[in-house]
Amino acid sequence: MEKIQHSHVEVRGLKLHVAQIGSGDKVVVFLHGFPEIWYTWRHQLIAVANAGYRAIAFDFRGYGLSDQPPEPEKANFNDLVDDVVGLLDSLGINKVVLATKISSPLDLHTA
Repeated sequence: MEKIQHSHVEVRGLKLHVAQIGSGDKVVVFLHGFPEIWYTWRHQLIAVANAGYRAIAFDFRGYGLSDQPPEPEKANFNDLVDDVVGLLDSLGINKVVLATKISSPLDLHTA
């Protein structure tokens, strides 16, 4: 059985922790809630990969194993959206399915 692979990807000057499993052109990106980390989605990552998709979850800036922004008090909603888009660009992904626990402004705005 394939295992979840971990790496760090530099996005907008910060290293974001990324967990992924599976391969292929069909990609599902899981966005964790607050205050949570990628680990929330560990079971879903494996199930989605077993269904033939590339499954990715990452820790938002300041969460889990991702870097803290230099001035966290100045971080805002747009920073999170830009981080998602920047991560996808860094990974060379131009089309995804976003998965969240509850539809939120973050996933709707990113889409």
